[in-house]
Amino acid sequence: MFTSEREFESCPGIKRRSNGRNPRLQRSVKRCIDLLGAGILTAVLFPVFIVIGLLVVLDDGWPVIYRRRVVGAAGEFDAFKFRTMIRDADSILAANPALKAEFERNFKLKDDPRITRVGAFLRKLSLDELPQLFNVLRGQMSLVGPRMITAAELDKYGPYKQLLLSLKPGLTGYWQVRGRQNVCYEDRVRMDLHYIEQWSLSMDLKILFATPVKILRREGAF
Repeated sequence: MFTSEREFESCPGIKRRSNGRNPRLQRSVKRCIDLLGAGILTAVLFPVFIVIGLLVVLDDGWPVIYRRRVVGAAGEFDAFKFRTMIRDADSILAANPALKAEFERNFKLKDDPRITRVGAFLRKLSLDELPQLFNVLRGQMSLVGPRMITAAELDKYGPYKQLLLSLKPGLTGYWQVRGRQNVCYEDRVRMDLHYIEQWSLSMDLKILFATPVKILRREGAF
């Protein structure tokens, strides 16, 4: 994806910060915002969790929660999501080489045959991501951060793997409010790196306020 620093710095709209990145005080404030925000949202949305759990079970049985193994600033961990795919979904990719190749290129399928009826609805409104509030409370994720990725995706970042892992992955982020699935994977990588290089508390707040609007408009969601 990116093989040199010059290639990264030549990307339109991406500039290195001249001042120190991610000061300790701002990181501490960011963590306080994470705890307060995730705690309030978990309490307020608890009835929604119950309803979604029942819908998942009625539509396709157990389990309700899917654990996705991802990488973050503190290493690998299980990110929680409401299950949106049929059980044994991996067998569909294994049986369809063309579909598997498409998935390995973008780590996403636009017309994914593995998605359940309830799952499609949850994804449209990003409701499947709500259990990640518990990952935020556990300190594995942040309310705002770079995209959550698997270990297999790290190679897409070339020499910038460690830069990506310098911040916790976010429940929402720069990519989510700037295009979501409407942009190619390479642009997603560029947006992640741009966010990390330009990160500030004010940037996080702008992203947090923009996220509900993007979700309600269902832009780039599938």
